[in-house]
Amino acid sequence: NIMKYILVSGGVISGIGKGVISSSIGTILKSYGHRVTAIKIDPYLNIDAGTFSPYEHGEVFVLDDGGEVDLDLGNYERFLNVKLHKDNNITTGKIYQHVISKERKGDYLGKTVQVVPHVTDAIMEWVERVAKVPVNGDSEEPEVCIIELGGTIGDIEGMPFVEAFRQFQFRVKSENFCNIHVSLVPQPSTTGEQKTKPTQHSVRALRGLGLSPDLIFCRSQTPLERAVKEKISNFCHVGPEQVITVHDVSSLYRVPYVLEKQNLSGYFHKRLGLTKRLRKSMLSQWNTLAEKYDRLQTCTNIALVGKYTRLEDSYASVIKALRHASLAINRKLNLTIINSTHLEEETLKDNPVVYHEAWKNLCSADGLLVPGGFGLRGIEGMVSAVKWARLNKKPYLGVCLGLQVAAIEFARNVLNMEDANSSEINPNTSHPVVVDMPEHNKGDMGGTMRLGLRRTVFQTDDSILRKLYNRPDNFVDERHRHRYEINPNYIHLYEEKGFMFVGHDVEGLRMEIMELKEELLKATKPELFLARVGEIITPNSVITWSAFNCQFVFKSCVSSTYSLLFSVSDHQYFVGVQFHPEFTSRPIDPSPPYLGLLLAASEKLELYI
Repeated sequence: NIMKYILVSGGVISGIGKGVISSSIGTILKSYGHRVTAIKIDPYLNIDAGTFSPYEHGEVFVLDDGGEVDLDLGNYERFLNVKLHKDNNITTGKIYQHVISKERKGDYLGKTVQVVPHVTDAIMEWVERVAKVPVNGDSEEPEVCIIELGGTIGDIEGMPFVEAFRQFQFRVKSENFCNIHVSLVPQPSTTGEQKTKPTQHSVRALRGLGLSPDLIFCRSQTPLERAVKEKISNFCHVGPEQVITVHDVSSLYRVPYVLEKQNLSGYFHKRLGLTKRLRKSMLSQWNTLAEKYDRLQTCTNIALVGKYTRLEDSYASVIKALRHASLAINRKLNLTIINSTHLEEETLKDNPVVYHEAWKNLCSADGLLVPGGFGLRGIEGMVSAVKWARLNKKPYLGVCLGLQVAAIEFARNVLNMEDANSSEINPNTSHPVVVDMPEHNKGDMGGTMRLGLRRTVFQTDDSILRKLYNRPDNFVDERHRHRYEINPNYIHLYEEKGFMFVGHDVEGLRMEIMELKEELLKATKPELFLARVGEIITPNSVITWSAFNCQFVFKSCVSSTYSLLFSVSDHQYFVGVQFHPEFTSRPIDPSPPYLGLLLAASEKLELYI
């Protein structure tokens, strides 16, 4: 099959919803039986999204292969139910790094290396290569590639990409290339009239750069009036049926339906030759979710205590995972996002009103979630919130940093280690219950964490998390993004008090030991070497050495540096996970740890299990 390309660009303002629109187009095409992949282009110079401030660009989404990418790739994965790769996110930094690396190797010997043709060629080759990579867990190549060009048309940094696609439309032939432009139609409250001028300017700028839109998607508060559609059609060189309304709707689940109601699949059939092959089963699932979302009345109140509360996109996947879980149990999610610094004693001195308001919001919640984060700001507020949840037997889920602050709180208040802390927060603490990992390179911030899909092995059959995952195997594969983990030297003290580490990364342990294998083969006294290996194993584990086949035999093996899950035994739902289960949550398949939190907060957990 010949690959079909759909380019989605944006005008007037950034953050207009190109990601959701691209995902919705993919959902419609997938529901008709087409294999769909997606590429997000970000015109910034960063190599990846890993070093961004969550305030600037929202959350960093992590893929199976460890790629730290733009949060729009999370939208693609959730809407299309696919697994993307780090090369599905193109940045200017990646392209220039690729071109400069080729130049240093002498690939352009004798030539002046320029934006056109070398950078634009690199962009086109990258898109063609990545579009063919399977994303459905099988070996079949996709048929349609949706490419979202980040930023706004006219931005200086996006110019090389616009020029690359101007050339690309002729390279792949126009019958295989469709250009969609997403624009804003504002409706000032003074007149209430829908204004088309920003869209006219935006389309004129795009056409001046050599790309003519096939479809214009108009973002507006209310559906476009017929006269407004005709005006845009008249001034922007498209037919009225090529002007698509994308008005504000009650939930994202409605967007594919809003688009398909305007016969989008019919247009793609005519323009790209994409035929309808299957029933609209996927679309009907989305419609069912949308109806359910609007119909639900009974609320469950969840407090999210975090550091990056100015921008909701900072916790985009976490919030979506909570929504997926609440829909699954027929509850309406009432989410309160609390800035963790507002729960601290310092705020009480400086601004008592804010402090008391934050605590009032926390105390009225049915369950508490502390998500991931880095740095020392707001940690003490999180510790206070965890203490409140533990003492009041409130359902609690700690994700990544949320697991670590729960360990700190428990050490201080139950294990009587008053200054217990993470070595990230206080390097001089006498009880570093959270420590940095072997692969954490402190000199280089980009991509130095434990990233991507890793296997976690359950140590018991009766833990709440094991029951929630409900898998025939005794392991789960989830995505990681962290530099710090629980200190192995303290695990036995925690477990004596009922803070049980019920899942471990045994793979990591085996790798660590096998790295020492060469040393063992040279060792004259294997038992001394075994004592050294014992340092990375908890005291109650058993390990023996088989000299016959040079292999370790693990018996009740508990990994130390790789403790990934905990649950507190005398609490209905007090759970922490080191990985980020929100990255693999799907609207029709919610993440088990998040589902557990909603079930416990809605008093349905026992019945469910």
